[in-house]
Amino acid sequence: MSAPSRPAPADPALPLPADTDVLVVGGGINGAGIARDLAGRGWRVTLVEQDDLASHTSSASTKLIHGGLRYLEYREFGLVRKALQEREVLLRSAPHIMWPLRFVMPHDPAMRPAWLIRLGLFLYDHLARREVLPGSTGVDLRRHPVGAPLQPQCTRGFIYSDGWVDDARLVVLNAMDAAERGARVSTRTRCIDAQRQADHWQARLQTADGQIHTLRARALVNAAGPWAEQFLRGVARPAAGETLATKSLRLVKGSHIVVPRCFEHDHAYIFQNPDKRIIFAIPYERDYTLIGTTDEELHGDPRGAAISPAEIDYLCTQASRYFRRPVQRSDVVWTYAGVRPLLDDASGDPSAVTRDYLLETQNQGGAPLLSVWGGKITTFRKLAEDAATEVGRLLGEPRSAWTGQASLPGGDLSAWIGAARRPDTDFERFVSALGARHPWLPAALVRRWARAYGSRVETLIGEAAALADLGPEIAPGLHEAELHYLHDHEWARSADDMLWRRSKLGLHLPREAHAAVTRWFAAGAARAGATPTGGCAQPQAALP
Repeated sequence: MSAPSRPAPADPALPLPADTDVLVVGGGINGAGIARDLAGRGWRVTLVEQDDLASHTSSASTKLIHGGLRYLEYREFGLVRKALQEREVLLRSAPHIMWPLRFVMPHDPAMRPAWLIRLGLFLYDHLARREVLPGSTGVDLRRHPVGAPLQPQCTRGFIYSDGWVDDARLVVLNAMDAAERGARVSTRTRCIDAQRQADHWQARLQTADGQIHTLRARALVNAAGPWAEQFLRGVARPAAGETLATKSLRLVKGSHIVVPRCFEHDHAYIFQNPDKRIIFAIPYERDYTLIGTTDEELHGDPRGAAISPAEIDYLCTQASRYFRRPVQRSDVVWTYAGVRPLLDDASGDPSAVTRDYLLETQNQGGAPLLSVWGGKITTFRKLAEDAATEVGRLLGEPRSAWTGQASLPGGDLSAWIGAARRPDTDFERFVSALGARHPWLPAALVRRWARAYGSRVETLIGEAAALADLGPEIAPGLHEAELHYLHDHEWARSADDMLWRRSKLGLHLPREAHAAVTRWFAAGAARAGATPTGGCAQPQAALP
């Protein structure tokens, strides 16, 4: 079967336009989601990102599609309901990168009474309609397999449902969909100046090679995440007498550690801590357990966010309160830290700062401006839908929403398996179909490619009929055909892009793989007569 004809939205030769309807600044999940929604409504959209897609907060989350059970304690019922409504919408849109996950909460009577947890879980089960995710239940940890890794005093608990997402790939898929619907997505491109005029914004964009491009936009969307306030104070220039920055961000760092697998089953854990916070312990990348997160105020440049020794000790200590085998600092094989750009609500406790979003619009006396404040990955689609609707209102041309029933690239598996049933079982049927169609592919590669690319895997495979047709093996299990696909379709320009954001192969491959992939990208840039693009620093692989 020949590969379907698809555009190559990541072609670096694509020129930036001279004018556009909407300029979106920021290539995290909110910026990519807004660009996708706007492009799908027929707007001319340009998205610029100063680094790689999902370089910062959007690839450093706990990677959960969840309602936020603990937010019920802060009476954020509207936020929880909105997030719960989105879980199954997202699971259906991309079953290859999102799937249901069951969580185990051991009950510690010293933390919260059982009746309070039962009430919270009842609300969690019933605040929004569920069709895919099962409801909560009590569990005897002395008899259930999920109790085996836990301390003997953990005798009873609760099990409930949420979802898992490959956060960095979610951003890339939104950007791909935006580009395939006509948006121009330009990574390694910084907006260095945006002057507000009466009927447009005049922006100056600087690309990776230092060239300056001038762009005229009817409207501007500030989706710069941790830099949103800084963008309004230092880049966007208002008309005389105006103040663009009317809100303040509170930057909260959340850090994670990755350790060798702490348990064999496929459930995750949510642990209650004496400080009333919670941490998760989640099956990760087959061989590992992901433990996080923390909540620490960040003062300074978000780009330099890194886990501290105290945070590592905190996560190890809290996890060891529950697991039979203690989690030691020496177990940690990888760490990462992300910065949550939360709207400052003057709360004293970083854990209590709202995770809900606010869309602020300004169009008095000048071209429209929309700024995104706060938000969480679970509600990105709804945020993008609301933002696109607001942009249409500001431009005086309302256009209909469309993403609620749409698949992300690779998420429509119907050509392989027929009608969709359940996202989790649909994916397993797809893995079987992919292996049957290409029996020469190793089983591990079939599953990895199915998870990463979904139905778009056929574009990657093309006319290949044997492993040799995929080109040289640049690193174990990583063939040149995959690197070409990531370069041409997913804006990958460095080893870090490929090994830590488009995948997590950096955890599995030997250290020399990074150098091999770096050489491949450098050779490609040299052949094209360009200077190799430097990658953003990968999340910390070494401990502080």
